[in-house]
Amino acid sequence: MPAFFLYLQVSILSAMPENISLKHKIALSLIPGIGDINARKLVSFLGSVEAVFHEPYRNLIKIPGIGSSLASYISERSYLDIAEREAEYVTANSIKTFFYLDNDYPFRLRQCDDSPVTFFYKGTADLNSLKILSIVGTRNATDRGKDTCKKIIGELAAGHPDLIIVSGLAYGIDIASHRAAISNNLQTIAVLAHGFKTMYPSIHKATAGTILKNGGLLSDFLSDSLPERNNFIKRNRIIAGMSDATLVIESGIKGGALITADIANSYNRDVLAVPGRPDDQWSAGCNNLIKTNKAVLVENASDIEYSLNWQPEKSKVPAQKSLFSELDDKEKSVYELLSAENEMTIDAVCRSLDMPVFKLSSLLLQMEFKGLIKCYPGNVYRIS
Repeated sequence: MPAFFLYLQVSILSAMPENISLKHKIALSLIPGIGDINARKLVSFLGSVEAVFHEPYRNLIKIPGIGSSLASYISERSYLDIAEREAEYVTANSIKTFFYLDNDYPFRLRQCDDSPVTFFYKGTADLNSLKILSIVGTRNATDRGKDTCKKIIGELAAGHPDLIIVSGLAYGIDIASHRAAISNNLQTIAVLAHGFKTMYPSIHKATAGTILKNGGLLSDFLSDSLPERNNFIKRNRIIAGMSDATLVIESGIKGGALITADIANSYNRDVLAVPGRPDDQWSAGCNNLIKTNKAVLVENASDIEYSLNWQPEKSKVPAQKSLFSELDDKEKSVYELLSAENEMTIDAVCRSLDMPVFKLSSLLLQMEFKGLIKCYPGNVYRIS
C-alpha cells in the first residue's frame, strides 16, 4: 500500500471515536446482507459506527448502495440482542475481539477490502508479527506431502524462530502444518470455520488446545456457529490475507486450497506451490498453479526464503556504525531501530518512535533514495 494511502487511512482511523462499544462492533457484522465491504462504506458515509444503529429508515434508504431491504434490516435492529449476548460470551471467556477500526487490527488484513469487520481471537501469537506464512493443501494428504510439510517447516524454523504458521485445522496438510510448527517450537494459528463453542474436526481438539498455548485460534463467526460448508470458503480469505504468502502443499485440480491461492493472488500476496509428478492426483492443483504462473515453484525452505527475501537469523549483517556520521538524528533513530529488529512495518516504526506517519513516510523515502534501507511488500522495511 503506497505511503499516501496509508497516511489517508491512518487519518480516517484517528478521526473515528475510540470508545465504540463491543456490542456495536459485533453488531455491525451481523446486519443481514451487509457484508464486510458495505459495512465499511456505511460507517464512512454516516461518520461513526454508532450512527449506523441510530439512523432512521428514511435516511438510510437515501445512502448509495443501500436499498429498501437492507435499510429495513438495519432499522429493525433485532441483531443488537444477539450482539450483546456474544459480547458477554467473549468477555467471560477472555476472547479478544478485533475490529477493523482498532489500532491493533492486523495490518496485513487491513490492506484487504473484504477482510472481516470483526473477528474473534484467543491465543498468545502476535497477529502483526513480521513473518507469517499460511500453509494449505488437500485433506487427502499423502505421506510424501506430510513429509514435505514437516521438512520445509523444520528448515524454516532453524533460521526463522519468530515465524508464525497459519492454517485451517482441517485434515491432511492443515493439521500436519500445525503439528510440524508445534514440534519445531514455532507459533501457529488455526483459522476456524465455526464458532468457539465448537471444535471441528473433534479429533483435532487436543491439537487445538496446544495451539492455544503457543499460537492462537481465530474465527469471524459467532460462538455458536456450526462448521457449515460455506464457512470454510469464507474463512479462506483470512488465511490468505493475514500472511505474507500462501504455500500450497498438495492439492487436487479443484479444492479449498486453490480457492485460498486465488484469494491470495487477488490480494497481491505471494503464492508458492510444491510441485509433484504429472500423474499424481494430489499434485495436479499445485502443478497447474505453477504452469499458469499463479504460484512460484518451491521445493525447500531456501526457495521460500529467496522468494520472500527472508534472511535467516544466522546471516544477519551488523549495522555499519561508520554511516552514523552521515545521518541526522531522525535517520539515526530509524536506522538503529531497524538494525536491532532486522525488519519492521511502517506501523511498527510509527509506534516505536512516536512519529506521525506522514513525517515518517517522507523520512523513509529519503533513506531509501540514499540506499540505507529497502521497502518490501506489506510496507516492511529493512536495512539495505
